[in-house]
Amino acid sequence: MHALASSYPLYLANEAHAPNLDLAVTDKYTGEVATRVPLADMALIDRAIAAAVKAAEPMARMAAYERQAVLAHCVRRFTERAEELAGALCVEAGKPIRDSRGEVGRLIDTFRIAAEESVRMTGEVQPLDISPRARGYQGMWRRGPIGPCSFISPFNFPLNLAAHKIAPALAVGCPFVMKPASRTPLGALIIGEVLAETDLPKGAFSILPAHREGADLFAVDERLKLLSFTGSPEVGWALKARAGKKKVVLELGGNAAVVVDRDADLEDAAERIIFGAFYQSGQSCIGVQRIIAHAEVYDRLRALLVAKAEALVVGDPRDEQTFIGPLIDESEARRLESWIQDAIVGGARLLCGGRRRGALLEATLLENVDRRSALYAEEAFGPVAVLSKFTDFGEALDEVNDSRFGLQAGVFTRDLYKMLEAWDRLDVGGVVIGDVPSYRVDNMPYGGGKDSGLGREGVRFAMEDMTEIRNLVIRRR
Repeated sequence: MHALASSYPLYLANEAHAPNLDLAVTDKYTGEVATRVPLADMALIDRAIAAAVKAAEPMARMAAYERQAVLAHCVRRFTERAEELAGALCVEAGKPIRDSRGEVGRLIDTFRIAAEESVRMTGEVQPLDISPRARGYQGMWRRGPIGPCSFISPFNFPLNLAAHKIAPALAVGCPFVMKPASRTPLGALIIGEVLAETDLPKGAFSILPAHREGADLFAVDERLKLLSFTGSPEVGWALKARAGKKKVVLELGGNAAVVVDRDADLEDAAERIIFGAFYQSGQSCIGVQRIIAHAEVYDRLRALLVAKAEALVVGDPRDEQTFIGPLIDESEARRLESWIQDAIVGGARLLCGGRRRGALLEATLLENVDRRSALYAEEAFGPVAVLSKFTDFGEALDEVNDSRFGLQAGVFTRDLYKMLEAWDRLDVGGVVIGDVPSYRVDNMPYGGGKDSGLGREGVRFAMEDMTEIRNLVIRRR
C-alpha cells in the first residue's frame, strides 16, 4: 500500500497552499498521526469565495467539450492513482482495503458519468400559442449554471460523496468551495491535486479543510448560490435555517429497513443483509439497521444471519480479509456500545457480537428491541442491526415508515403486487426490490425525505440543482 506523504496542501483558487499544518490526520486503526494538512481560517475561506465569484463567468463560458475534457482527465488520473487513493482512504477513514478500492471505483464512475452528462444538457422548444393572445409566440428554454457553490462533505465516504458534489459542478460550469470532513480530508485534497493539473479558470475550485466553527461562510455567505451538505440531520437543518436565499441540498441520515417476505430466497437475502448491515463497518446512512422478517421464515433467517455475522473478520483495515474495521473514532464505538447495552436493559436479546475493543466493534445483531430505544429509532451508524417479525405485509410497511428518517428501504419479495404496494406506500426516497437499501448506483436519483434530507444527488439530478432555467420568448408579427 502506498505510503502517505508527510503533509498535504489545501487548494485555494486552483493552487496548492500550505499556510500551516495545524490539522493532524490520524490512522483510524492505530490512532497515530499519519500526516498533516492545513486548516483554513475565515480570511482564507473569504478569499476562496471571492475567487469563485470571479470565476463564475469564465466557467459559464466554457464549452461543453472543454468541461468534458476536465472530467475525462480526472477519470484517467484517478484510475492511474487508484491504489494510492485506496491506501489513503484505508488510513484516514479506517475503511477496510476492499471497501476502499470499491469507493475509488465509484469515484471514477461518478466522474465518468459527469463527463458523459456534461455534453447532454438539453433544453426544450415550447409552443406558447395556447390561446388567441399568444398567437405568433414561441418559447424555448435551456439550463445554465447557478453560480458559485459551497460543498460540505462527510467522513464516511471521503471520495465518493465529495465526487457527487464536485463532478456535477464541473459538468455544468459552477465554481465551488469545498470543506471536506476534518477527520478525513485527504481524499478531497487528492482530487484537488488532480484538478490543479487542468486548465480550469482561476478560482474554479477551492478545497479547504476547516473546523466547523470556522466554516460559517460556507452556509451564510450570500455570494454563494447553492449549499450542498452531507452529514448529520442536526447540523444540516441548522445550516439550512441560516443559508438565506441560496438553494440548499441536504443528504442527511437514515436508519434503513429491509423487509424479508416468506417467498424470499433466504440464503440470498441473508448474504445481502450481512453485506448491507456491516459493509463500510456499518458507517453508511443506507446501511441495514432494521430487519423485518415474516414470521414463517424468521427463525431460519435469524440463524443464517447470526452464523454469517459471526464469521466476519474484524480488525486491521489493511488486511485483505478484514470486513469490519474501526469506527471513525473510539467515542463513536463507545456510543454504540452504550446503545446496545441500553437496549438489552430494555428487554432486547443479544444474538451475536456486542463486544468492543478500542474503536473496533463486532458485528452485532439483536432482537426484541424496544422501538423507543435509540438503537431502533436513531441512526446507529455502525455494525449493528435489529430483527423483528411480521405476519401482515402492510404492517411490515408501516413498521418501515415508523421512523423520522426516509432515505431508502429494501424489500425481498417475488410478488409483483407487493413490490408495487411497497413503492406506493413506503415513505422513502428509494425502494430496492430483491436487495438491501444499501444499494446505490451513482447515476440514479439518490436522497430522501423527512429527516433524511432535501433534494436528490446522482449526477444528472445534482446537475439540475446546480443549474437554473433561462427562458426565451420569440414573437413573430
